[in-house]
Amino acid sequence: MKYKKNWEETQQKFINWWNHKNTGRPLMIVMAKKDEKVPLDPKYNYNNLDEKYMDPEKMVAHYRNWAENIEWMGESFPCMFADFGPGSIAGYLGSEIKFGERTVWFEECVDDWDEVPPLKFDPENKWFKKHIEVVKKCTELANGDFVNTIPDLMENIDVFASLRGAQDTIFDMMDEPEMVQERIQQIQDCYFEYYDRFYDIVKMPDGSSSYTMFSIWGPGKVAKLQCDFSAMMSPDQFREFIQEPLRQQAKKLDHVLYHLDGPDAIRHVDALMEIDEIDALQWTSGDHGPDGTQVEWFEPIYDKVIRAGKSLWIKVYTGTVDDWIAGVDRIVKRYGSQRLYFYFNPMSMADAKKLMAYAEEHWKDVKGTFEG
Repeated sequence: MKYKKNWEETQQKFINWWNHKNTGRPLMIVMAKKDEKVPLDPKYNYNNLDEKYMDPEKMVAHYRNWAENIEWMGESFPCMFADFGPGSIAGYLGSEIKFGERTVWFEECVDDWDEVPPLKFDPENKWFKKHIEVVKKCTELANGDFVNTIPDLMENIDVFASLRGAQDTIFDMMDEPEMVQERIQQIQDCYFEYYDRFYDIVKMPDGSSSYTMFSIWGPGKVAKLQCDFSAMMSPDQFREFIQEPLRQQAKKLDHVLYHLDGPDAIRHVDALMEIDEIDALQWTSGDHGPDGTQVEWFEPIYDKVIRAGKSLWIKVYTGTVDDWIAGVDRIVKRYGSQRLYFYFNPMSMADAKKLMAYAEEHWKDVKGTFEG
């Protein structure tokens, strides 16, 4: 890989983390800007939306320029994601996709499920054909200099709700639970038809892969799974509609990171930890909420994850570099260094060097005080 100096070492760190037995310091995604004029995110440096989503030449050129101006420290690595928004399977199954500067919307398209035929893989869907075309061209243009990732396809009731609408989805769960389960199964059956086609394009020569914006890599088929709609579900509903589809999906993947989004989703951690095939959990505290280093997340989330024998993915962004160090220090001392992954936003070279120096001195092979 052109822009990553210690790629083989990084790969081994990821393998160890997936297996919950990392050595040395925790995994750390640290991207240091060589030039302060470099934007924080390459996805927001476009002239128009076509350049951002539909123009492989411009997309790869923008990303290449960004990658060249980043020092990829720790386990960070250049990984481009050519997404059509989170949950693009909804577009492949009939929704119209509306692109925005910072987000993507999927238009509701189901008024009455009785009038909708079974949801099936459609290789001729216009959005799927266009997305495959874009991802394939981006991969060719990257030429192995950086990783092109599997798009954020999504699954289960999140896709259902994009097609149907959130309010009607809630009514459907109450009025027609068997129909909802049937449709979720149809979505799940479609998932790997789409996943495998993207995987075959972006997989590395050794068959390994990386999944969209979460900066995860692993041997074989890697994915981030989620159920953001779970914030509107009770624990019983989550077990009824979501737990088993997630388990079946995870069984077909080699490495699975679960994306837990927002305080209202915390009540489902127990059910998630019962799914053996989920390897690690990533916590997002919600829009503009406090980052993952806060003590308030320890007992309801992190304790349960570590107790279940899984690994943690934690984003760090609140405060200054000194605050980041203090927050991570608390977590490493409590849980040790074997199962932790910390993601930091792009930062100055000075902050990156300070952070890495502290990590190398204080966070290597820490056992942790938490006994489970």
